[in-house]
Amino acid sequence: MTSWLAARHPSLRIAAAAVFGILTALGFAPFDWWPLAIIGPAGLTAVIVATTSWRLVLAAGYAYGLGLLGLGVGWMQVIFVQAMVALVAIMALFYAGLAVLLRVAVRAPWWPLTAAAAWTITEFCFSRFPFGGFGWMRLGYAMVDSPLAWGLPLYGVAGATFAAALIAQLLAWVADQPRPRRSIIGATGLAAVIGLSSLGLLITAGPSLGQVSVGWVQGGAPGGGVYGLGEVRTITRNHVAESARLADKIDTGALPRPDFVVWPENSTDMDPYTDPQTGALVRQAVARFGVPVLVGTILDGPGVDERQTASLWWEPGAGETARYIKRGIVPFGEWVPLREELLPLIPELRYVGAQSVAGDRPGVITATLATGRTLPLGVLVCYDLAFDNIVADTVTHGGQVLVVQSSNAMYQGTGQIDQQFAITRTRAMELRREILVVTTSGVSGLIEPDGSVSFQTSDYVAASGVVALPQRDSVTFAAGYGGLIELAVVIAGILGLGVGLFYGRMSTHTNESGAPHG
Repeated sequence: MTSWLAARHPSLRIAAAAVFGILTALGFAPFDWWPLAIIGPAGLTAVIVATTSWRLVLAAGYAYGLGLLGLGVGWMQVIFVQAMVALVAIMALFYAGLAVLLRVAVRAPWWPLTAAAAWTITEFCFSRFPFGGFGWMRLGYAMVDSPLAWGLPLYGVAGATFAAALIAQLLAWVADQPRPRRSIIGATGLAAVIGLSSLGLLITAGPSLGQVSVGWVQGGAPGGGVYGLGEVRTITRNHVAESARLADKIDTGALPRPDFVVWPENSTDMDPYTDPQTGALVRQAVARFGVPVLVGTILDGPGVDERQTASLWWEPGAGETARYIKRGIVPFGEWVPLREELLPLIPELRYVGAQSVAGDRPGVITATLATGRTLPLGVLVCYDLAFDNIVADTVTHGGQVLVVQSSNAMYQGTGQIDQQFAITRTRAMELRREILVVTTSGVSGLIEPDGSVSFQTSDYVAASGVVALPQRDSVTFAAGYGGLIELAVVIAGILGLGVGLFYGRMSTHTNESGAPHG
């Protein structure tokens, strides 16, 4: 395959890289053809091996990124087409950098390991930089229904990325020189990766320490796009109305009485403390249930023209007694980096509204139930899911029951909703915990520790119910040490790339033609 690509015109190689990027995107939700998320990266490496010009290497990597992200996060166009184009154009630069790393890696013997680590290095970077990162299209998320997902409680999402990338690099390595010896080594490597992943099956959900009954409310939202939440207070009224329907079912005995109820992120679009009507609607719903409600809301402040996305533990009669402030906030979605400089240039950014300010404390609140007993409740809010450390904090800081509050109203009818639900499934497997997902308009549901889905709602509709959730205090190896595993792979990868540079220089000196070693 490599020799065939090398014989093609450079423009065809760049086009091939873009196609491999599209194939990779098809491995993610909502398509879920996960083998393509291995074939795509293998194809990119084959293009890189066949390309000696650094300019063409950069172009091929950038084209791959455009293909992957153009399809993968094209849903962002429902907000602003300009924002989607800018995001894709900027994030594709990381894949241009990845192509350079791959080109360095393939200069050394046994390069599949270093080339796989190059993927981990790239994801490590774009999950953190710039502006906090955008770790949405990580290979590990595409592996949610593959055998590699077995190992999530052992090595986490970063480890799943490395495992998928390693299989991809082994495929490219064998395809480069399809000899019996390489085929045997490649097959052995594949078996080793699957074997390591299967060890994660030995890590099961910890013992139940008790059980809580949890109500949930998906109020429904008017529609997608910037105005997905509808007119002011519409979303709050929808959740109050659906809460009343749920309370009626509870009162008639059709559903058990919950210990508490969860509303989603942005279930109020205004601050219940500064907007009297919103505050009254919240108190009305809490009083109707007679049990605490975890309310997802927007709070004004702490500064002028600032806001915070909060989860408020609201008790009947007492009001708020605990809160969590969302830590993972979306650049250009919830806050605008370089705002003073960019607003005059891009007036549409004003639709973002007041600047969101991230919280700085783990998502575990001490919730007092109606019975008087306390519950360490782990809370994640929407984009929090994309950050390994924020997710891990919910269990390493004592959370015994996990809930995810989200607002997907702006993305109704797009692949974003399926992608986020798939990410949540990987987190449930990684933590070996049940996760209750509650959203404004879909998809809410209950995910089991093995990633299976007990139930999920449809998009666009209002829905509600009551589920029983076990309390657990187990912490998986990935939750406790996943960050160190990722860092170790990054450091090892950097050292391996150093070896690749050394071999590249050696081959340049010894090869009379001056062609780099491939």
